[in-house]
Amino acid sequence: MVFSDKDPVEQNDGADCGEVDLARRHLLRLGLTTLPFLSASLLLPSPLWAAVTKKATILEPLNKTTAPPAPSSKPKPPRILMIDPGHGGHDPGAIGLSGTQEKDITLDIARRMASAFSVEPNIKVHLTRKDDVFLSLAERVERGCAVKADLFISIHADSAPNHGARGLSAYTLSEKASDQFASLLAEKENHADVKGGLGLPVEDKEVAAILFDLAARHTRNTAQRVKVGFIKGMGRRWTLLDQPMRAANFAVLRSPEVPSMLVETGFLSNKHDESLLVKPLQRQKIAGLMAKELAFLLKSPLFG
Repeated sequence: MVFSDKDPVEQNDGADCGEVDLARRHLLRLGLTTLPFLSASLLLPSPLWAAVTKKATILEPLNKTTAPPAPSSKPKPPRILMIDPGHGGHDPGAIGLSGTQEKDITLDIARRMASAFSVEPNIKVHLTRKDDVFLSLAERVERGCAVKADLFISIHADSAPNHGARGLSAYTLSEKASDQFASLLAEKENHADVKGGLGLPVEDKEVAAILFDLAARHTRNTAQRVKVGFIKGMGRRWTLLDQPMRAANFAVLRSPEVPSMLVETGFLSNKHDESLLVKPLQRQKIAGLMAKELAFLLKSPLFG
């Protein structure tokens, strides 16, 4: 392509027209007449430019629709279960007819439950105590809150108000006990801190009312539903106490944030229950059954 040596401003009109025509012919031969349009297309959004030119040779076709990328679904975080082996240290808990100490039974069952959960990748288990140590009731509650547990389960094998009582039972928090049996159990359990030499604070009715207001309705409702599902499942494979679902003012269940349930695996005051709970195979069985039922509940829509 040859252009004039002269400055285009100094050329006359005729020369301008002639050279423009000449240049255009050269551009036509090279197929470059679209260059001015391309420069304009850079200034307009592609869909608008396509609508103006109605050409699909350079831009994307109008009818072509690009599917939006599928939203990436984040895996649910693991559910957190806090297992609380009752008593410990200088607080032996109930002592069976043959001298079995509750603190040893609860710790062994809790450890076996934790081991059973090792096959559940989406459930992480913590123990309030892993050894024979004393923890106050407040410390137990605090540890459940500290790990942001989805569920708190306190394991026990107490002495029942009557020696004929036997079988597994579950308890949730209630300011008013469901019955005298549950009320006496809660009174005994709440006395554990006194055995540890700590003493319980004196609570008047106003303070107690505030405490229960802090225990959120949703938390208590979730615990209640867990209790129903848990007992229904356990009843298929394990002996249950008469009226196995109860409620009382257990101090260890007073977390306002974490749904909490206390499980009496049996009563050491009953010779039949004690004879079961002293056997490692039976402790393994009940630990496995409880782990199975709790895993099912933790993975259910109840926990989102």
